[in-house]
Amino acid sequence: MLMGYTVPLSPQGRSELTPAPPWHYSCDCIAIEYWADPLAVAALLPPGLAPDESSHGRAFFWFIDWQFTGSNDEVTDPARYQYREALVLIEARLDGRQVNHCPYCFVNNDAAITRCWIQGYPAKLGNIFQTRSFAAPSLAAAPIVRGSRFGASISAHGERMATARIQLEEKIDDARSVFSRPTTMRRYFPNLAASRREGPAVDELVLSLMDDLLFTDVWAGSAELALPVVAGEDMHMIAPLRVGRGYRFGMAYSVTDLPVLKNYIA
Repeated sequence: MLMGYTVPLSPQGRSELTPAPPWHYSCDCIAIEYWADPLAVAALLPPGLAPDESSHGRAFFWFIDWQFTGSNDEVTDPARYQYREALVLIEARLDGRQVNHCPYCFVNNDAAITRCWIQGYPAKLGNIFQTRSFAAPSLAAAPIVRGSRFGASISAHGERMATARIQLEEKIDDARSVFSRPTTMRRYFPNLAASRREGPAVDELVLSLMDDLLFTDVWAGSAELALPVVAGEDMHMIAPLRVGRGYRFGMAYSVTDLPVLKNYIA
């Protein structure tokens, strides 16, 4: 009998790209608030989501340094289960409810891209970097204090896709005053069979369910963000018209479920 939560299946199931849920995550994040062309933002929304007119094209660009584990001590296998991510969350409405939606996402290893696709994040491979903070005092330590500066970037296919800078100015007591919207994604898997190629095998709007969500050491400050024009990519269409604040914080949560909001095939 072949075993595994994902391919490749094997007699022992140890070759799978990622283990079965529950999935547990801990990370350091940099998130940049900005405003893009509202028409370009609206063009990225799948059926059932509507533009949030009150947001005026508001979005967040996230850079994340992740550590992951399942139930089998994956935290001790950092080569497979540490990874970095960059993604965009645009603001929208679902039946009047304020939500985020993820139209673009990049990660830097195969286990992460597999989990992203299972959840509906449209992940592509990229090289993502961000300034890390260390306990030992040094000019390179980037401590979490007023005045510290952090940078982040994403590149893919040899092209720089985004560059960000923030400078910490004040601590935020309640992260949910900033990051309060649930996130939706579109799970989409095409058919290759010639007789069924006109429609996908899976096409769903789903909700990112984050169990035991925790924010720590949330700081805000001034920010810069650039999304240049890149051949073969569309992300520059939602480049900043105006940049708001930048945020640096820690975050943790677990994934055990994925509610389906709309089944477009049905």
